[in-house]
Amino acid sequence: MKAFLARTIEGDWLYLWIDAAYVKVRQNGRIVSVAVIIALGVNSDGRREVLGIDIGPSEAETFWTASLRKLARRGLHGVKLVISDAHEGIKAAVSKVLNTA
Repeated sequence: MKAFLARTIEGDWLYLWIDAAYVKVRQNGRIVSVAVIIALGVNSDGRREVLGIDIGPSEAETFWTASLRKLARRGLHGVKLVISDAHEGIKAAVSKVLNTA
């Protein structure tokens, strides 16, 4: 899984779907709720692929920004449209990191 999440993202990914779901996990002997971000891209050939998965404490702007920066460092570019809910953290992170979308 680590290799999959660290692989280079090649080519233009025109569309990016991003969303989070909350799941319960055990941390330090306690059950807590965490946000799981999933990023799905569609490239210029129409191929869909999971580009990233990230886990954090909440959907705060800082978490979205860090997740999108990881994708950008791995090579994500060419995004023309981001599809998501209207979460303020997502909107702010997209404008910071993917300023072309």
